[in-house]
Amino acid sequence: MEEVKDKIEDLTNHLGDLGETFYKLTLIKATEKAAQLVAGAVTTVAVCVTGLFVLLFGGLALSWWLGDLLNNRIGGFLLGALFFLVLMIVALLLRKKIISPFIKNLIARKAYE
Repeated sequence: MEEVKDKIEDLTNHLGDLGETFYKLTLIKATEKAAQLVAGAVTTVAVCVTGLFVLLFGGLALSWWLGDLLNNRIGGFLLGALFFLVLMIVALLLRKKIISPFIKNLIARKAYE
């Protein structure tokens, strides 16, 4: 009878150790996922800010250049603004069919890495 009692006691100890190990493993996996998400978010923000500056200075350079070609600085800036307006309209028209699914898939891939 004591032998069965000892085996049951050993089994409960092993189950407790198994539960604790499972908890620690889950915590480590969650921490790793959180670290990956934060790293991805920081990288995305850095790329977006850099891209914003590229667009800003590129737009200024384009407008200045067009102004020099037209001998009218205001006309160059209006054409530059028109170019970015057309880009914005195209992005708005494509957002539901192309842009949103692409972003959703990108986020889903990052979450399951």
